[in-house]
Amino acid sequence: QVQLVESGGGLVQPGGSLRLSCAATGRLYTIKGAGWYRQAPGKEREFVAGFTSGNPTNYADSVKGRFTFSRDDAQNMMYLQMTNLKPEDTALYYCNLRIWYDPLEYWGQGTQVTVSF
Repeated sequence: QVQLVESGGGLVQPGGSLRLSCAATGRLYTIKGAGWYRQAPGKEREFVAGFTSGNPTNYADSVKGRFTFSRDDAQNMMYLQMTNLKPEDTALYYCNLRIWYDPLEYWGQGTQVTVSF
């Protein structure tokens, strides 16, 4: 089975930076897509950053210029470098993975990011 584990969340002041990591284990086969989503209390989960095979990284408009998605395929890791954080970035952040020929999407347990003075 595939397992995803996020780490790196925490409390940070507005304008600060944080890097989230996601480690994937299991038989991953060929990756179709990978990325990050977030969900604030009372709101729907939303896409933040990620890629689909054969295409460049996409970003939500709200994070463009501030967040950077990266991955290390050899190590089965993905990252989200967040800079100039704002209070509205406060959410539970999840990593997501899709695999070719697998109808399921895989999610981590989430890591909390809180942006506040």
